Amino acid sequence: MSKHRKVILTDEQRQELEALIHSGNAPARTQTRARILLLSDTNKSKALSEKRIATTMICSAQTVHNVRHRFIEHNELATALYDQPRPGQAPKITGEVEAKLIAMVCSNPPEGRKRWTLQLVADKLVELKILDSISDVAVMNCLKKMNLSLGE
Repeated sequence: MSKHRKVILTDEQRQELEALIHSGNAPARTQTRARILLLSDTNKSKALSEKRIATTMICSAQTVHNVRHRFIEHNELATALYDQPRPGQAPKITGEVEAKLIAMVCSNPPEGRKRWTLQLVADKLVELKILDSISDVAVMNCLKKMNLSLGE
């Protein structure tokens, strides 16, 4: 970290971090990051080195560097303490789709079938245009989550 850029916390920020730690309700990762910022603060005392903080907090020096860097760049506690939302596809099976899936599985199977299969349920969901596509594994995971099975 550059010698010219230091973590300087205001009194309000310091109090917020201490309250976060003392409440004990925050996730461990968030509490560790709060402690890293408190130990890095040059406003009240001489800040410790990254290696010293990493040893004290039982984390890597890179973690300390990343937390300090995020705080210095944005000057916001939230940016330094919490992770950014991760990208990813939204779940295909929403509450509405789940309800239709359960209703389908609980109904009588199609003509010529003794019972529903996972692939049959997946194909029927696509056929009825409830979903564009879905795998039998996704259907299985949904049923498993609901504690349902296709067996008799």
